[in-house]
Amino acid sequence: MKALTRFSLPSTPPRCGCPNPNHPNPPPNHLSFASTSFAAAASLSASAQPSPEKPPVVVVGSANADIYVEIDRLPREGETVAARTGQTLAGGKGANQASCGGRLAHPTYFIGQVGDDAHGRLIEDALSSGNVRLEHLSRVAGAPTGHAIVMLQSDGQNSIIIVGGANMSCWPDDPREEDLEVIRRAGVLLLQREIPDRVNIQVAQVAKSAGIPVILDAGGVEDPVPKELFNFVDIFSPNETELARLTGMPTETFEQISQAANKCHKMGVKQILVKLGAKGSALFVEGEEPIRQPIIPSAKVLDTTGAGDTFTAAFAVAMVEGKPKKECMKFASAAASLCVQVKGAIPSMPARAAVMELLQSIQVEDIMKISD
Repeated sequence: MKALTRFSLPSTPPRCGCPNPNHPNPPPNHLSFASTSFAAAASLSASAQPSPEKPPVVVVGSANADIYVEIDRLPREGETVAARTGQTLAGGKGANQASCGGRLAHPTYFIGQVGDDAHGRLIEDALSSGNVRLEHLSRVAGAPTGHAIVMLQSDGQNSIIIVGGANMSCWPDDPREEDLEVIRRAGVLLLQREIPDRVNIQVAQVAKSAGIPVILDAGGVEDPVPKELFNFVDIFSPNETELARLTGMPTETFEQISQAANKCHKMGVKQILVKLGAKGSALFVEGEEPIRQPIIPSAKVLDTTGAGDTFTAAFAVAMVEGKPKKECMKFASAAASLCVQVKGAIPSMPARAAVMELLQSIQVEDIMKISD
């Protein structure tokens, strides 16, 4: 096995900005990289800090350096096009979802791997600044940090190419006991498909045995989901394209989406949470009527890269906090609405205060419509 080093929290006094060595989220002991976020202009208040009494969200998954290039259109075969701008930001589906949980002021742990390189330190810094606990993040010497090429078009849509790096290699044969212990104490376990299926199966089995709900985001590799993994999943969350690919069924109409979700039920998953882009989202619970949630319109759409991860993670946070399913979907929709208004994945994750403010404004609008 390739060498790896566990990411340790510093015992020496932390750098500027976190004067208390017992701070619940001490930053990593390395050079700080600048990072921006949706609410960078307004730091989290003390009341917004995660409460240690809450069962945490635990994310096992990928972390990437997202290399953004802004283009007018995708290049044709054999063609070279010039990008308007380019920059590197922290991302990866697992890191995105962990960052969302932290920004929503819920205790959140991230279990994953980065390389011992500048991209890895960029990701560590971005996650720590978003209140994500990093005791279970490992630096591996045998592989570089995963990265992605994000081709962002002027309408906010994107195409992405992923290089797995440390996300797909150097994982230990068996999960470490300290990682399994935090999973057993979780309120929910969030998984994606940008790490090896065997790792997902191992941790999902432990969560299932401990009675911890498991949410699997379909994003990542295009291979069929192993049946063994589906056996441990409580909620499966694809977008409509992923749902079509994994079921071999069309998903152009809501009726077709319902039929494809029913096929997933037959595969063994009782709840299917489908992200439908501009058409909103839908939750299909076996034996119940679907719950549909329209989008909450955004003032502007700059980048949809992290919207699906934001939705899934925000739904998980609301679920752990005991909200009814309809409220979970509305909360997730509000978070995703804010996410697409900012460029970058992790930088676009909204603060809880912003989500609550948006939901309250919608409620006021609804009341005014009724009174009219």
